[in-house]
Amino acid sequence: MILDLATETASRSDLEALQLDRLQKTVRHMYDHVPFYRQEMEKAQVKASDITSLEDLVRLPFMRKDHLRDNYPFGLIAVPLDQVVRFHASSGTRGKPTVVAYTKGDIERWSRIVARAVACAGGRPGDRFHNAYGYGLFTGGLGLHYGIEELGAAVIPISGGNTPRQILVIQDFAPRGIAGTPSYVLNIADEMRKMGLDPRKTSLDYGILGAEPWSEALRQEIEEALAIKAMDIYGLSEVLGPGVAMECIEAQNGLHIAEDHFLPEIVDSKTGLPLPYGETGELVFTSLTKEAFPVIRYRTGDIASLNPDPCICGRTLVRMSRIKGRLDDMLIIRGVNVFPTEIEYVLLRLNEIAPHYQVVVDHRGALDTLEVHCEVTPEYFAEVGSLEADHMRSNALRQKVLHMLRSELGISVGLHVHKPGVLPRSEGKAVRIVDKRPQQ
Repeated sequence: MILDLATETASRSDLEALQLDRLQKTVRHMYDHVPFYRQEMEKAQVKASDITSLEDLVRLPFMRKDHLRDNYPFGLIAVPLDQVVRFHASSGTRGKPTVVAYTKGDIERWSRIVARAVACAGGRPGDRFHNAYGYGLFTGGLGLHYGIEELGAAVIPISGGNTPRQILVIQDFAPRGIAGTPSYVLNIADEMRKMGLDPRKTSLDYGILGAEPWSEALRQEIEEALAIKAMDIYGLSEVLGPGVAMECIEAQNGLHIAEDHFLPEIVDSKTGLPLPYGETGELVFTSLTKEAFPVIRYRTGDIASLNPDPCICGRTLVRMSRIKGRLDDMLIIRGVNVFPTEIEYVLLRLNEIAPHYQVVVDHRGALDTLEVHCEVTPEYFAEVGSLEADHMRSNALRQKVLHMLRSELGISVGLHVHKPGVLPRSEGKAVRIVDKRPQQ
C-alpha cells in the first residue's frame, strides 16, 4: 500500500478545505437517511445547507452514547442493511450495547487509516506483528488486524488471554511489533519473569497500546520491562475503532488525529461550549467519511486537549493529548475530582511499588470513601522478607505513599499495600475501579 503522506503533512488551509467538503456531505447524508438525527437538526433549527464553513459545526446538535442505546440496534444506520458487511458492539455492561455498522467501503478506509497508524508507530511492511487485542464484537482485534495486513505486515491474531501461549508465540514467531492493552502487555512481561525468561531479550521492538487510559509512568515501566518503544493508540467503536489517533515513534508526545477522516473538538463537559486549543475538556468527534454509521459531534466522554503545532515527525495533523481519563471513570470524592491515572502517576514514581493497583470506592455514613490497593515489587518483598516481618520499613513506605497521594489528589485516602501477586491481573482492559456504592 502507499501511505497518504501528502495528507498527513498537508497545509492547514488544504486540510480544512477537505474537511469542509466532507463535513457538508456527511451532514446531508445523515439528514437524508437517519430520521433521529434529522429530528435533532430540526429541533436545533439548522439545515444541511446552513453548513457553509467549519465554524458552523457548533450549530449542529451533539450525539451521545444514550442516543445509540435509545436507537438500538439499527436505528442510526445510514445505509440499507443489505449494504452492511460487518457489525461491532460494546460489551453492554451498563445496559444495552452500542451497535455500530460498516459498509465494504468503511472497512477499506478503516484498514488504510490503521495502516497509517501502525506506520506512524514505526511499523514497516514485512514486519511480523503480535496482535493481543481481543477479537469479536470489540473493535480492537479486527481493527488492528486489517490495518496490519494493509500495511503489508504479517499479523499474528493471537487475541487476548492464555498468557503462557502468548509468550510461546512471541518466542517462536519473533514478532517485531505487539498490540494490546497496556495492563495486559505489562502482565505478559511479568509472566515472562516468573517463567525465568528475560522480557527484554525478545524480538519485540515497538508496541501499539491503548483501549484504556494509561500514564506516562506506566509507559516508562513497559518500555523498561520489554526494551521497546510504546506508543498510544486511540479509537472507540462509535467513531470507528482503533486508528482515530496515533502517537508517533519520533516524538511520543500527543496522538496525531486522522483529520481527513475525523473532525475533533474540545468542549466544556458541563456547558458543551467549545474550548480553545490547549484547554482540557471533553473530546468530541465528527466522522467525515463513514457511510454506514456516521456520527456528528459525538461526545466521547474522554478528557483531553488539542495541540495544532506541527510535530518533529513532519506531520501537520492536530495532536490530542493522551487521555487523562473518562468522565464515566472520574470519581468525585468529598467534592474533589479524581481520575485513576492520577493515582497511577503517584504509585509508579516509587521503585518499591509495582504497576498493579485497584481503587475501591464505597459509601460510609454521609461520605464517599476511596481506598487504594497496590502491591510492592518482588524485589522489595524479597529484600524485607515479608511485609509483616519488617513492620517498620513497611509502615514507612505506607506513610510515604499516603503522603504522595494526599499531595497529588488533594484529599486523604485509605491505602492497602499488598505482597506481590495479590491483585487480579488483566487479560484485556484492566479493572481499575471497584465501585461498591449503592446504585441510584
